[in-house]
Amino acid sequence: MTRYGRDVVDKFVSVFVAEGITTISGFMYGVDTEVHQKTVDYGGRTIAVFGCGLNVIYPPENRKLYEEIIKSGGSVVSEYDDDAKPHLWKFPQRNKVVAGLASLGVLVVEAGEKSGALITADLARKMKKKVYAVPGPITSAVSAGCNELIRSGKAEIATDPYDILKLKIPVLLAGGQISKLQLETQNFANPLEGKIFKSLQGEALNTDEIAAATGKNIVEIGKTVSLMAIRGILTESGGKYYLGKV
Repeated sequence: MTRYGRDVVDKFVSVFVAEGITTISGFMYGVDTEVHQKTVDYGGRTIAVFGCGLNVIYPPENRKLYEEIIKSGGSVVSEYDDDAKPHLWKFPQRNKVVAGLASLGVLVVEAGEKSGALITADLARKMKKKVYAVPGPITSAVSAGCNELIRSGKAEIATDPYDILKLKIPVLLAGGQISKLQLETQNFANPLEGKIFKSLQGEALNTDEIAAATGKNIVEIGKTVSLMAIRGILTESGGKYYLGKV
């Protein structure tokens, strides 16, 4: 996995956790491990599907992650006997469970031409599941599989978590006007989020300006706008916050 892959996982997982989505992956090196770890770090739940028995932690470097997944309310599952050793043929078979558990769909991030993730994508299609792929640089071998999935029409392109969640995101309209319907249908976690949203209808503001507009202290504002940004309600640019995407 490249730095680009890590950034992609962080972008998608942070929103999935904020929206209450459970992630599922195969507990292996690279993207699998990064997905599980980021989900735990952001306070979410994740399911690790083993290609071996539950008493055999593979790769062994993930022992701490195994414990963190359980402590955070996630799950570790396997269709093999508890002491079954890992073998190459078991990992493609394990991918069937990964695809089967997915409800929103299967997302492929940084898959090479012969990546096991392509097996998961193929299994997902046969199960009539949605398949998404994140495009990568055309010069990157580890993105060749993703780009081919998109080119061949076997996967929908996903450049934003909301491409998968299909949720409506408030967008800054021409002239900075937000419709009353958008304001009323926005899902706010608390009344302060609603006040912040309304304060940004006319123009982008920094945290000091938002605090002044809402009458709340800067610490509370800083914490709240960060959470709203993770959920895609706000976008930060140049120290100012905007509604939705800019």
